[in-house]
Amino acid sequence: MFQTGPFLAGALALGSLIYSSGTLADSSSDLPQADLNWLQRVTWGADSATVARYRKLGRANFLDEQLHPHGDRDLPAPVKQQIAGLWVDQQTPLTLENNWRYINDQLKTATTDEQKQALQKARNDLGNDLLQETMQRHLLRDLYSPDQLQERMNWFWLNHFSVYAGKNNLRNLIPDYEETAIRPHVLGHFRDLLLATMTNAAMLVYLDNAQNAVGKINENYAREIMELHTMGVNSGYTQQDVQELARVFTGLGVNFNPQPAKVKPELAAYLVRNGAFEFNPQRHDFGSKQFLGQTIDGKGFAEIEQVADILANQPATARFVSRKIATYFMAQTPPEHVVEQMAKTWQHTDGDIAAVLKTLLQSREFTASLGKQFKDPMAYTVSALRLAYDGRQIINLKPEVNWLNNLGEPLYGRLTPDGYPLTAEAWSSSGQMVKRFEIARAIGSGNAGLFDQPDGSKGTGFPMLNNRLYYQLFDPYVSDTTRNALTQAASQQEWNMLLLSSPEFMYD
Repeated sequence: MFQTGPFLAGALALGSLIYSSGTLADSSSDLPQADLNWLQRVTWGADSATVARYRKLGRANFLDEQLHPHGDRDLPAPVKQQIAGLWVDQQTPLTLENNWRYINDQLKTATTDEQKQALQKARNDLGNDLLQETMQRHLLRDLYSPDQLQERMNWFWLNHFSVYAGKNNLRNLIPDYEETAIRPHVLGHFRDLLLATMTNAAMLVYLDNAQNAVGKINENYAREIMELHTMGVNSGYTQQDVQELARVFTGLGVNFNPQPAKVKPELAAYLVRNGAFEFNPQRHDFGSKQFLGQTIDGKGFAEIEQVADILANQPATARFVSRKIATYFMAQTPPEHVVEQMAKTWQHTDGDIAAVLKTLLQSREFTASLGKQFKDPMAYTVSALRLAYDGRQIINLKPEVNWLNNLGEPLYGRLTPDGYPLTAEAWSSSGQMVKRFEIARAIGSGNAGLFDQPDGSKGTGFPMLNNRLYYQLFDPYVSDTTRNALTQAASQQEWNMLLLSSPEFMYD
């Protein structure tokens, strides 16, 4: 049990400043505060490598580089090796599902309680290990990728097109969902990203479209794609549009068998299969539809591509998604002016996400929001690790996974399809603050287990946060209150904890 004492009292004193509007002291630094604030918002937090790159390129060129990422190519070699060694990185949705089904079939025929308990544990362990490895892969890229904006947008789109790992067999599908439906398109064209999510087994299972067939319509996915993924509520579409879209989506589903579905010979040319995803024409309504004022003739999978074009090009979609991107990066409801500018860019560039994002990040409204917004749990924990360990390779990501769970923002853990809240107010409760102080102490003392080896041997050592990077970047801008608290720290570990609990670090 974490006890309140002098150590926590100092952090609480700093934490209370979060609710005040104190002005940070401004002294000389080799990186102006405006640049530091901009860099921290666009990335998952400052570390030496990112700051060095920013200094070399300047803001405009740094942004252009971030908008054209290299993927995993430029990851540090040890981190690439760490990711390549993950079991999940070597599996397909079909093999993962077959592993799960094999254990489940054995469970059905088990005759003793001992056998049943052992098989239930094996099935649970399989799902838990799979999800843990998928989270590790995600977090390793957040921590070490030079393409920080790509990683921030990867999280954003996973949240926008949210799926919940706890439903049905989604743990078997989420690794592929992130890797093939989301990551390749995070800075591309929205239409391609939308179509990739529409044709991925994870989304179709989560929002029940795998059950949607001619004569047995399920409108759930059609409704959510209009309300949450594209146009937004009160944007002009009708219930009839939802119904017609559900008809378009009939036959859009999954197949976990090695062989494609058997269909009538005259429909064979319409069958589409990719991994666990399958468009089954025998389950599809080939009748003509009227959707958002346009006629969609019955032509099978081509209808799915047509509605992706229609939805991506709607002015309402441009505004709704632009507003959500701006809310994410500003941690507040954005001014309508910047949303309209982003939407215009969207329409001029055929939904080019990188161009829309550039419009936001170069706007005066975005600049005005810097340094004033409370970090959400993901931004807080990842930025703390990036600053504290500054490129040192973390071996054990389970503590970080647990911190996100405790703070209420676990990866793939949002039960409802609306995604986690994007505004700062959702994450600034007193309970949230106490948990953050506990995390700050765990990181600052080096007792979190981040460097424990798979063989059980314990990693040791705590970070030295009062280092050159701190004095170059942060020290000139900390308030007198924070500086005074830091000077009274009784140990390096306490100094670390107080810095990571300070308002200067809680905000970006």
